[in-house]
Amino acid sequence: MSSLFSRFSDFFELNRINLKRVAFFFIFVAVLCTIPLVMASGDASHEAAGHGAEAAQTFFWIAVILISAKLSSLVERIGQPSVLGELVMGVILGNLVLLGINFFEPIKDNQIITFLSELGVVILLFQIGLESNIHEMKKVGMKAFLVAIVGVIVPFALGAYVVGPLLMPGLDPNAYLFLGAALTATSVGITARVFQELGKLKLKEAQIILGAAVIDDILGLIILAVVSALVTLGAVSLGIVSIIIAKAVIFLVGSIVLGQLLAKKIGKFFAKIHTGVAMKFTIAISFGLIFAFIAQKIGLAPIVGAFAAGLVLDPVHFRYFKDAKIVRDIKHEIKDVRIDIKTRINKAIEPHAHRHIEDLIEPLGHFVIPIFFVVTGMAVKLETLGDLRVVLVALAITVVAFIGKYVSGLVAGKGVNKTLIGFGMVPRGEVGLIFATIGKGLGVVSDEVFSVIVIMVILTTLLTPPILTFLLKRQEK
Repeated sequence: MSSLFSRFSDFFELNRINLKRVAFFFIFVAVLCTIPLVMASGDASHEAAGHGAEAAQTFFWIAVILISAKLSSLVERIGQPSVLGELVMGVILGNLVLLGINFFEPIKDNQIITFLSELGVVILLFQIGLESNIHEMKKVGMKAFLVAIVGVIVPFALGAYVVGPLLMPGLDPNAYLFLGAALTATSVGITARVFQELGKLKLKEAQIILGAAVIDDILGLIILAVVSALVTLGAVSLGIVSIIIAKAVIFLVGSIVLGQLLAKKIGKFFAKIHTGVAMKFTIAISFGLIFAFIAQKIGLAPIVGAFAAGLVLDPVHFRYFKDAKIVRDIKHEIKDVRIDIKTRINKAIEPHAHRHIEDLIEPLGHFVIPIFFVVTGMAVKLETLGDLRVVLVALAITVVAFIGKYVSGLVAGKGVNKTLIGFGMVPRGEVGLIFATIGKGLGVVSDEVFSVIVIMVILTTLLTPPILTFLLKRQEK
């Protein structure tokens, strides 16, 4: 009897939870359905309200984008990264007009949202730089360097000079360069997450992939800077290319060297004014934005500067500031415990203290980065996919995207799983989208090419995690 009662209770509790979810869903849908009516009723007084009404409208659109991005994170339930869901959600919202629903169209022309989207790209690359470690990159060695070199050169050559002109003849030559540049990208976050969830981050293959992906990012950003400058200047010559490459390398190396020398002094100076979290955040984010500004002024993409700023900043530059509150509280509570226990606890909380800068930037990233992905997805015009030729081109480009990265694993040397390394380099993720968006902004990437690149990004992002999971489990057996 007690067992039956227990099962009945479990059944009731489960269904109670499900009923709550269903009720919440219908309430949410009902609210969405009433929004157009409410906004329509306010249109008559819109002109009288002036700037305040426009600002309020933007507040609403930002909320819609953020909520849509979080709803799309349901893809994580099936083992996919949230970036994929945000991109797909943007594609859906941006193409509802095909069904006669024009409600979300104003988002595309909202300048404030466009600015926040561009800020999202800068913050994203700044975060990637913060998470990258120059010293760890050195330890990976020549294997990671070779994997990165091949993983950049082969896809770029295939996209820019072989598959692009062959499958899409007659385009602006710069469009092929952006297609090749988009194929060079590697999203280290997607691959790292698969290894982390399976507890395989310590594998030699994982270390090579992660190290190569970081080098890949640097090489890809240099290519992006070169291609963007070539489009702006409107000329292609060995001299100009050499100057742009030299400028990119000098900027990256110079900013890292000078930044390492100056950041500590800058941090010490501002710590004399205030040692609180607000000052710490201000210095860090200003560093990223100033570097982005300098990069743009010398002809490079702002994201190159943001990435360099992230590489420059190190926990040691903020040692004069207060630790995170939780770290301070723990240190206070253990001040009287035995020295051996205190040492172990300090060792355990040390990584959290060092990550404080990344933790401070993260909330800002939660705000602006999803806006970038959703807005990017909204730029995809599905009507361009009504042409079977475009779909076939997108599939062919995706195959080339896999091949271009897979061959990079072949140069990883002996004693490692080359197939695992090759597929680990495949996902393009956010970096490929950044390349495509910049090309579209410069007017050289058409709607057709942009849609092809986005489809390639979606497929490489969607297919890689299950492939890596299969390969890792097979290797374990």
